[in-house]
Amino acid sequence: MAHSFHGTLIHSISPSTLEILANTLIVVSSSGTILSIHPSTDPDDIPSLLSPHHLTPSTCPTLFLSSSQFLCPGFIDTHTHAPQWSQRGLGRGLPLLAWLETLTFANEAKCASPDHATKLYTSCVRGGLNQGITTACYYGSLHKSASLILARICLQLGQRALIGKCNMNRHAPSWYTESSTDQSLVDTESFIHELQALDPIHNLITPVLTPRFAISCSPDLLSGLGDLARKHPHLPIQTHFNESRAEIDFTASLFPTFTSETEIYESFHLLTNKSILAHAIFLKHGELDRLRQLDCGIAHCPVSNTCMDEYMIAPVREYLDAGIKVGLGTDCGGGYTSSMLEVMRQAYLVSVARKTISQGKGEALSVDEGFYMATLGGARVAGLDAKVGNFVPGKELDALLVSVDVDGVMADVAEGESRRDVFEKFVMTGDDRNIVGVWVRGKRVK
Repeated sequence: MAHSFHGTLIHSISPSTLEILANTLIVVSSSGTILSIHPSTDPDDIPSLLSPHHLTPSTCPTLFLSSSQFLCPGFIDTHTHAPQWSQRGLGRGLPLLAWLETLTFANEAKCASPDHATKLYTSCVRGGLNQGITTACYYGSLHKSASLILARICLQLGQRALIGKCNMNRHAPSWYTESSTDQSLVDTESFIHELQALDPIHNLITPVLTPRFAISCSPDLLSGLGDLARKHPHLPIQTHFNESRAEIDFTASLFPTFTSETEIYESFHLLTNKSILAHAIFLKHGELDRLRQLDCGIAHCPVSNTCMDEYMIAPVREYLDAGIKVGLGTDCGGGYTSSMLEVMRQAYLVSVARKTISQGKGEALSVDEGFYMATLGGARVAGLDAKVGNFVPGKELDALLVSVDVDGVMADVAEGESRRDVFEKFVMTGDDRNIVGVWVRGKRVK
C-alpha cells in the first residue's frame, strides 16, 4: 500500500552538506519508491499533493511525526562478517593474523552446521535492523550453503544486503580451507546463480565476489575470481586491503614481484568501480591516486582498526578530499560494536587523532561527514546510490524514524532547541532505543 510521512526529514546531499527539511511530506509508492517530496507542507494541503499520484488520504495514509521525531536514511554497513556475530567483544589486543588463527576461523567454521548458521544469522540480521542498518555488505563463511541461508534470512527479515561466500584456499587451518581452487570457483559461481534465483532482479540481495584477502587466496584462485568478475561485470567485489603492517608484509612476501596491494588486486582484475576495499589504512606512494582512477570504494572501519594490537588510523580525510568513495563498516567480529552510531563517533575520534599526529595537516571529520559516510557515502561504495542513501524521488525508501522522547541515555533536548542540535545529539549520544521505526524498500521492518 502507498503511504506517506509528514514531519522533519534529515539527509545528506554531499559529504559536507546536510539538509534539514521541516514540515515535509514524502510520498511513497506501494513498491517502496519515493514518488515526491514537498517541504514546508501544511497538513491541510496533503490531499491535493497526493492527487497527482492518483492517491487519496485513504489509499495513502500519512504517518505524522511529532516534534520530537525525524526521519533519516537507513544506515549502510559497508563491511561486516555475519559468521563473527557471536564473537564481538573477544580478542582485543591480538595482532590480526593471530586473531584469525586463535579465535575467528574456529567461529566461522561452525557455520558448516545449518542449524548454527540459521540461529546465528537470524540474530545478526535482526540485530542490524534494530540498530538501523538497512543495508549490510556481508562476508559469509567459506560455506556456500550457509551463505545461502544468510541470503534467505535477509529476504525473510527484509534487510538489503550484499552477500559473499568467502574464498580462501591457503594459509588457514586445514579444517577451514577450501579443498581446491577448482572447488572454490565452482562453489562461488553456483552461489552466484542460486542467490540470484532467490531475488532475480536484486530487489534486496546481491551476490558479491569475496576473496578474503590475498594471503588466503592462491594466485590461481585470484585469477579465477578475476575471470568471474569479468564474466559478471555487474557484480561487486569485496576484500580486505592494507589492513595491518603484518598483513601487508606477509602479502608482499607471497607476491614479491608486486610493489603494492593495489598492483596485486589490479593484476587479477579485482579492482573496479564496484570494488569495496575494507580498511585501507597503510597505502604506499601512488596507491591513493590509482584507487581514485579506478573508482574503487573504501569501507572505513575505525572501531576494529583501533582495537587490535595497534591503534591504526586510516587517512580518511585524504580519501574524501581526493573524491574517493568512502563508507563506514562495523567490521562485526573485529569491531566490538554493531552500532553505526558508535562507528560514526569513532570515525570522528580517530580523525582528531590523525590531525594531532600530523600536526594539523587535514581537518578532523565533521558530524555531517560521518553521517554522510554512514548513509549516502556507504550507498556509493556499495553501488546502490541510484536506489538508496538519501531522500530523492525515484529512489527507494530505506529510512529510520528517530525519536528523542524515549527512555534512553541520549542527551536531553530542551524546548525550542534547533533541529540541527537535536540531530547532533542523536548522532553523538543516541542509541538503538531512539530508532523507533525502520523501513526497507518502503516496508516497515522494525
